[in-house]
Parts: sequence; C-alpha cells; structure tokens
Amino acid sequence: MGARAAVQMPRFAARVPFVRLQEDVAAIEVPEAAPAPVEEEPKGAMAAFTAFSDAFSNLFPVWTAGVAALGLIQPAILGGIPTKYFTGLLGMLMLSMGITLTVDDFKRVLKRPGVVGLGFLMCYGLMPAMALALSKFLGLSAAMTAGMVLIGSINGGQASNLCTYIAKGDVALSVMMTTVTTLGAIVMTPLICKLLLGAIVPVDAVGVAISTIQVVLVPIVLGMLANAKFPKSVKKIEPFSPIVGVLSTCILVGSAVSQCAAPILAAGGSLQVAAALLHIIGGLVAYFVCKPMGYDEQTSRTFAIETSMKSSAFGFLLAKLHFADFLVRVPAAVSVVWMALVGSSLAVVFRAIPSKD
Repeated sequence: MGARAAVQMPRFAARVPFVRLQEDVAAIEVPEAAPAPVEEEPKGAMAAFTAFSDAFSNLFPVWTAGVAALGLIQPAILGGIPTKYFTGLLGMLMLSMGITLTVDDFKRVLKRPGVVGLGFLMCYGLMPAMALALSKFLGLSAAMTAGMVLIGSINGGQASNLCTYIAKGDVALSVMMTTVTTLGAIVMTPLICKLLLGAIVPVDAVGVAISTIQVVLVPIVLGMLANAKFPKSVKKIEPFSPIVGVLSTCILVGSAVSQCAAPILAAGGSLQVAAALLHIIGGLVAYFVCKPMGYDEQTSRTFAIETSMKSSAFGFLLAKLHFADFLVRVPAAVSVVWMALVGSSLAVVFRAIPSKD
C-alpha cells in the first residue's frame, strides 16, 4: 500500500499547477468588444425632408393618375415636350437610382445568373402570351391586339428601378434585369412579334444599344462613382432621389398620354381592362412564382415589379415607326399609365409590409 501511495502522490501533485492555471485564466478580464458603429439618424431639417420624401413617394400612384388625367383633359400642356427631352428625363431617373448603389451590389447579383435568367423568361415568355390571351378574350380588334402584343414583347421599363427602390427591393437586381431585357429586345421583340402576329417589327439594334448605354448604363455608373467617391455627400442628397424619380416618371406618363388623348378616349373600356390586367396579373404571377422557388422577399418584390412594368414608351415609338395603322400605338399610350399605376401601387404596398427575411 505504501509503495502504491508513493506512486500516486506525484500524479496528484502534477495536477496542482494545471488547476491553478485554470483559476488564473478564469480571473483574466476579457475586454468587451466595441459596439458596432450605429448609423446616425438624420436630424432637424434633413429628418423633416426625409419624412416628406417618403410621404411623397408613397403617393406615387396618386401623382401618376393625376398627370394621366391632365394629359387626357388638357393634352396641350404636356404634349409639346420634345422627344429629345425623354432621354434626359430617363437619364435623370436612372442617375437618382445609381447613387443608391455600389459595386458590391452588382457583384452579388452576378453570382446569381439564374435569377436574372428567370426574369428574362418572365419578360419575354409570360407577358407576350398574356397580352395575346387577354386581347383575344376581351375581343380587341386586330390593330389593338397587335399593340398589346407589342407591349408584352418589349423590355422592362426604367421606372421599375425607382419602384423597386421605393418597395425596398433589390435595386441592383432590378437594374441588371432592366439592362438585360433591354439588350434582349434587339432580338426578342421582333422575333416574338413575328411568331405571335405574323409581322416583322424592325428594330434598330445599334440605336437600341446606344440608347441603353445613354439612358441606363452611363447614369447608373456615374451615380455609383459619386457614391464611392463622395459617400457622405451622397448620403445627404439621397432623400432627393425618389422625388426626382417620381417627378421624371410623371412627366413621361403625362406626355405620352397627351399625344394619344383622343384615341385613348375613343378606345373604350375593353382596352383599359386589357392593359390593366396585363400589368396586374403579370406582377402577381411573378411574385407568387418566386416564393415556392425559395427566393427571399426582397427578390420576390423585385421580380413582381420588374415583370409588371414594361417600357411602354419604347413600344409607343416602335408602333409609330413600324406599323401603318395608327391604332397600334394606342395600347402603348394606355399601357404607359397602367404600367406606372400598377408598378407604383405595388411599390407602396410592398413598402408598407415589413419584410420577414
């Protein structure tokens, strides 16, 4: 027994330094991590203006309906805006969105090519088929049907980027989808029109590409550069961004309606219903298709707005240039209003609903 105890004693003693080491480590005070910097809330006049900007944006559908009504009642007020100013207004709209973006936003989107591809399919698959089906169901004339299919076959509208911003969606994804569908219009618009209408709609590929660069890419890049180089200054002017976008969109809507006021009034309710349902159903289908596929709320909102909102002004231009029948351009003028109304309404509703993601 004595020999066995002599062997055990050193083993017990060897544990003592280890126990003391544990006590010493436990006694060491670990400094608490510094709290993450909290973004400073706007104060004073800027806080008041930010609140005004939010309220003004939330009334986007009201402003859209107002300028559309003005265009119908007093077409001379907005109908005289030269076509060359449209580019400037659209560019201003895109610049107001560009200052809210960073390069990292686009890197994140490019890692998900399937998302952009699905948006392309919605734009050039779902919407043209729906336009033709609604026209047939509501008994529209051949010319009106051609105009509806033309609207369904064109690219996503630039105003969708503004509505995505208001809806707290993924603005970078929205801009990417708009750009991809705009470039795709060079091939897809004439191809779909030939397949569904039996008529070839010539598209100036070089002109569309140049316009895309001027109206979409350049303002977005300039806005992103300003955000990267002067973040503090951009942060101060960011509350102005939605106001500039809403005003630009409203002027474009009012001008397009003014140029076709008489034919719009003469077209009757069936065309109004067809145009409205095209944008409403398109947005709802896109939203509810995304949910079962596992996309988050922000992406689903973006899909709904991008699918619903078409570049109706571009469709109006194509109808003027490439269809002899004047009535073909009337659905585009009607669509300008419903596109803005539905898109802005979706944006306001989405903004009011907290995202669970």
